[in-house]
Amino acid sequence: MTAVKGQQDQYFAHFAALEERLSGTEPEWLRAVRKSAIERFGDLGFPTTRDEEWRFTSVAPIARRAFRPPPERVSPADARFGQSERADFAHCTLLVFVNGRYVEELASPNGLPAGVRVRSLRAALASEPETLEPHLARYVPFERNAFAALNTALMEDGAFVEVGKDVALERPIYLLFLAAPLPGKSAPAAYHPRNLIVVGRGSQATVVEHYLSAGGAGYFTNAVTEAVVGDNARLDYTKVQQESGDAYHIATVQVHQARFSSVTTRVVALGGVLNREDTCTVLDGEGAESLLQGLYVIHGRQHVDNHTTIDHAQPHCSSRELYKGVLDGASNGVFNGKIIVRRGAQKTDSKQSNKNLLLSESAVINTKPQLEIYADDVKCTHGATIGQMDPEAVFYLRSRGIGLEEARAMLIEAFANDILDRIPLAPLRTRLQRALTDKLAAKGQPAGTGASPAGERVSVLVEEA
Repeated sequence: MTAVKGQQDQYFAHFAALEERLSGTEPEWLRAVRKSAIERFGDLGFPTTRDEEWRFTSVAPIARRAFRPPPERVSPADARFGQSERADFAHCTLLVFVNGRYVEELASPNGLPAGVRVRSLRAALASEPETLEPHLARYVPFERNAFAALNTALMEDGAFVEVGKDVALERPIYLLFLAAPLPGKSAPAAYHPRNLIVVGRGSQATVVEHYLSAGGAGYFTNAVTEAVVGDNARLDYTKVQQESGDAYHIATVQVHQARFSSVTTRVVALGGVLNREDTCTVLDGEGAESLLQGLYVIHGRQHVDNHTTIDHAQPHCSSRELYKGVLDGASNGVFNGKIIVRRGAQKTDSKQSNKNLLLSESAVINTKPQLEIYADDVKCTHGATIGQMDPEAVFYLRSRGIGLEEARAMLIEAFANDILDRIPLAPLRTRLQRALTDKLAAKGQPAGTGASPAGERVSVLVEEA
């Protein structure tokens, strides 16, 4: 506990230095938000496995480790390993962040129609903070989430996407976050990227948020994205985490929907040694629709924790949720999906499903779909499945002259592609399918440093409301 307390104090020191550096340049409302967030982080502290929402995920590797703030300046040369991604997505509106900092030389934010702005959050805060005030830090409940509170206190850069009213944005927006190795042998860095997406009434947009790295000494990414979708608006949002095998990734995605809006949210996790994704959608307008999809493919000693919440706050809303997991080696997976139907949210139509494929006797999955219903005229279903490779399907493929490993890979890819095939961007879809193939081919190699222990047998928990 002394070690944890000592490392927690480092963030207060980082906050004090940041506050002094930004003194006189930030609006009063943002300073107040930052101060409230760091105080709340101090009250909450790092979560432990005694907390119900974290009982299957230990963040001790993060809480006990010293991290330094991100470097003040980065060079475009640090992003050499992201060149192929930038080439594949040249048709998109591209923003590139290296080690937590926006790199203007690598971006291509031009060619946007009138009423659309895509820029660095840091630049927007410096030039037009009044535009961000109604939305920034207004939706993520950092009062209950220590990592979201830490991000709110220490956020410096990220993306600000603003789509005005009645705009159909044809070019996808691609936000690329690269983590490059830092020089020297000092402590690894902690990055706190913050993204704000605002889609105006009657508009349509596609946004991809992609995290990549070229290795590093166990750096820590603590990301928060807020998306605000207006009346009759459409947003297709995809979050991809492909960080290195010794990276820690904690993230919160908060979506707020107005009347008759439609949002598709996808979360794909392939990398990292410890990954926690909190994804929440609030259907705060009558007739809103939400589609939530997720895929996690892990092996070695990787740990992935997905916590989702779909909050039906208004009547006549619908939601569909499908998460799939593939676990091999001694990996650990967690899925906790909650659907809330508020009082008065009549005529709600909601379905939730979590499907998991275990490839090893040492893989562990804890899955808990939940329903909290406070209205009486609703249609809601939920469930979870955990299974192993179908021997009859393997036998059928082998009888057609296909080798054992190839047959297994084909079945796994078919299982995962149920999610990947729905990604609208062809280059991203192709890249992820290739990454899945490579990951399956390398499954015998160790991944990660053992952020969470795994048992010697399959352990499954299924709870239904």
